[in-house]
Amino acid sequence: MNTLALLVGALCVFVLGYRYYSAFLAAKVLTLDDRRLTPAHTLADGHNFLASPKIILFGHHFAAIAGAGPLIGPTLAAQFGFAPGFLWIVLGAVLAGCVHDFTVLIASVRHKGRSLPDIALTEIGPFAGNVTMLAVLFILLVTLAGLGIVVVNALSSSPWGVFTIGMTVPIAMAMGLWMFRSCPGKVRITGPSIAGVILLFAAVIAGHAVAHSSLASWLSFSPHQITMILMIYGLIASSLPVWLLLEPRDYLATYVKLGTIALLCVGIFVVHPKMQFPAFTQYVHGGGPIIHGPLFPFLFVTIACGAISGFHSLIASGTTPKMLDKESDARFIGFGAMSAEALVAVMALVAACSLNPGDYYAINVPPAVFGNLGLHTVELPGLSAEVGENLAGRTGGGVSLAIGMAHIFRGLPGMNTLVSYWYHYAVMFEALFILTTVDAGTRSARYLLQEMLGRVAKPFSNSNWIPGILISTGLVVGSWGYLIYTGSISTIWPLFGAGNQLLATIALAIITVYLINQGKLRYAWVTAIPMVFVGVTTFAAALLSITDIFWPLAHKPGFMLQGYLDVLLMALFLVGVVAVVSAAARRVWQTLHGVPLPPESFAATEANHKLDNLPCC
Repeated sequence: MNTLALLVGALCVFVLGYRYYSAFLAAKVLTLDDRRLTPAHTLADGHNFLASPKIILFGHHFAAIAGAGPLIGPTLAAQFGFAPGFLWIVLGAVLAGCVHDFTVLIASVRHKGRSLPDIALTEIGPFAGNVTMLAVLFILLVTLAGLGIVVVNALSSSPWGVFTIGMTVPIAMAMGLWMFRSCPGKVRITGPSIAGVILLFAAVIAGHAVAHSSLASWLSFSPHQITMILMIYGLIASSLPVWLLLEPRDYLATYVKLGTIALLCVGIFVVHPKMQFPAFTQYVHGGGPIIHGPLFPFLFVTIACGAISGFHSLIASGTTPKMLDKESDARFIGFGAMSAEALVAVMALVAACSLNPGDYYAINVPPAVFGNLGLHTVELPGLSAEVGENLAGRTGGGVSLAIGMAHIFRGLPGMNTLVSYWYHYAVMFEALFILTTVDAGTRSARYLLQEMLGRVAKPFSNSNWIPGILISTGLVVGSWGYLIYTGSISTIWPLFGAGNQLLATIALAIITVYLINQGKLRYAWVTAIPMVFVGVTTFAAALLSITDIFWPLAHKPGFMLQGYLDVLLMALFLVGVVAVVSAAARRVWQTLHGVPLPPESFAATEANHKLDNLPCC
């Protein structure tokens, strides 16, 4: 198969989707109106609510949503062949993922930047709001664990990677001070952007010298040590003001991400890498060494972010709506950023499928399993020597993706001798994707937990109360850190994938009610159809994960606690989804039969606002 044809086809679909479908959503379904002041203006506090330029907020939002999912999911799904993953990414993104992100963002903006559970509470009722809050919190913690374990696997025993990623923190903080505090009342962009990119590439190059110096032993950490470092980082990063680390780092990461994707596109145009995987493999019916279940339904939870992601609803109702300058910016940020993430997923799939299958499986399965597949490595021994690390048995998808990217980059003119630099650049590229999502995700979980704790102890409801920030952030970080510390990619990723997609089902159900409450029944199909499809496929995958993965794990010596915990979490996810969707269906029936709307719903408050502003008779 011609990789160039896949790339051109994907780009055409994304461009047409943004040009026409997003315009339809903006004008007819959501009726964007820049005359409405956004929470960034009405609730401005300079800490969480901060009106930001569209391009900077796009960078933050894209960096926050584009975590491990669009990179690792397609890489692992290559086991089924390139055709299923490609079709799901391209069609799913435009018809489901972009719609999900765009509509949730606007709904949150019109609910004063409040979280998804709060939207459920005001549009459906208290029961749906409380269940959504619990479901979102549990799913978010598992999602953060699924993202974090990829970083752990990629950076363990890699001093070059640890040094480069570590340097991004002071670089981003310096950018934040320069951008937001060097000139009061003005945001500087050009100077900090240029300096940040130069320093970032300098950190990649300097990492080579560090890896071959006496510092290497100090920066070579085990997976458990990386987990502890990641927890400390998450605690600090998610507690700082958004302008100091989160926003400038996400903006910097966006240059790296979009620049790398553009370079991959150029590499595919120039190198024309051969697609070494077939359209469909023998594992579509199940029994694969990486994903044990069949293509349906496991494809739709393995590619957990490249097509649609429930995690995005937490960013779209978390940090981003608090920084949106005007409603019309939401089209570029919500629909556009998801389109860009889907392109990332296509590139990841192409990079993985351009590897020799023997090399691909040698990286992604344990050596004992690989020995039973009847395959042989081709380029892997030589690549390991060039990179300076043993690449075999580095499960999780991150390493195979980095090698696939380096394999394409080395085909560019003059790049053949720079494989080690390209590989570690790709590792940094992946880690930046993931760590920026961990930042934003932990912050969103902290907001949510503070809301819950605020019902018991009122000071927690103040999002700027320092003790509340530290306690709630510590609980969040401790929870996802425990899952990473005790789990593996084979147990966390199925839990993450199913939970993530079930959260998307919840979000789409809530937005469907939001639209119908506004009298837009004729347009409710835009969220209702993807809600049903994602819900059915994910529910099936969740049940199979319980019966085929987690329950057998609970009966293995030494894994009983982990297995039962996974079963319990997945069961809670399923119960939560059924409860929210049932409550949403009931509210739709009530709305269509004339039952008054909840008094705090957007449609009700808009109607009251119009009545209050009628001229006196």
